[in-house]
Amino acid sequence: MSEAAAFDVIVVGGGLHGLSAALHLARAGRKVALVERRWTGRHASGATAAGVRTLGRDIAEIPISLEAMAMWHRIETIVGDSCGFHAHGQLRVAEKAEHMPALIERQARTSALGYSHEELIDAAELRRLVPALSPHCVGALVARRDGAADPHRTIAAFRRACDAEGVVIAEGCGVETVDRHGGDWLLICGTRGFRAPYVVNAAGAWAGRLAALFGDAIPLGVRASMMIVTERLAPMLDPVVSVVGRALSFKQAAQGTLVIGGGLQGSADLDRERSTVDFRQLARGARAASDLFPAVRGVRIARCWTGIEAETRDHIPVIGLSPNAPGLVHAFGFSGHGFQLVPVVGSILAELVTEGRTRREIAAFAPGRLMQERAVA
Repeated sequence: MSEAAAFDVIVVGGGLHGLSAALHLARAGRKVALVERRWTGRHASGATAAGVRTLGRDIAEIPISLEAMAMWHRIETIVGDSCGFHAHGQLRVAEKAEHMPALIERQARTSALGYSHEELIDAAELRRLVPALSPHCVGALVARRDGAADPHRTIAAFRRACDAEGVVIAEGCGVETVDRHGGDWLLICGTRGFRAPYVVNAAGAWAGRLAALFGDAIPLGVRASMMIVTERLAPMLDPVVSVVGRALSFKQAAQGTLVIGGGLQGSADLDRERSTVDFRQLARGARAASDLFPAVRGVRIARCWTGIEAETRDHIPVIGLSPNAPGLVHAFGFSGHGFQLVPVVGSILAELVTEGRTRREIAAFAPGRLMQERAVA
């Protein structure tokens, strides 16, 4: 191996959270290397439906989610591109009267905490917002500033911004060993070495394995959320629609295709870095879509896919300083809802590296909470 290249920070993982961390750190004046085993956006970031959602967030996530939403509404000033973001709102629909109490309770809870981004609407307003929706639906919870973006355009925009700030991006470069040299971490990736006092672990579904190389035992599961894209249709839908009691997320892309997801799971193999669609499970999503939107019955499916992403036991991310390894910062385990948080998480990570703390509310995401669970178990 040649002599290790020296940096201020090494970001491991070339998904959107890694790219965002690298960008914010470079703008804070740090010399940054981003190392990625395959290529930027290869796994979860390239397979996401790219929902930009504050609606229905875990209470602990709401403060950073609202800040992220403000950033999405000015995303062009951050990365020089709109990322295909459109704020047509997101809705959680009640099909039946018995589904409304859950939405009413949710809205009351967020309102009591001082949040106003989630709004209850009746059947008439629901019909105005989504005329194509089946008439049996009775109401919804809506976040009107929410929306969706283009995942591949977003990946490209964040990468271009990183390039412009001088971030060294090393693809085809998987971390094999970690060592401590004085005050620096030495990361070996095949014949290449990288040295820095700070490391950001944004390795997605493989982040638990990377953490273990530093001595942090953080249990981590995996998800393989599946998606369907249909043939192009005439415009019929602006907001993103989900529904109480069903695994469904439904939106229409700018080019007319329908994008159908909602968390139905395929299977994932971390060792082979491959995920597989389960067509029997996927059929449930197609059935739910046709129940809610009768006009899509008989529409042809163009393609379907799944990707590999990390999932924590409590379904909220790990964001914070390692309790064991000096200079190591974790950001992973977004459990299927990390896309919207990308711009703010990068800013949080930059603060943690440059200041050792952050002004944001992230105590609920501390790595130690999951490490303690394992110790108790």
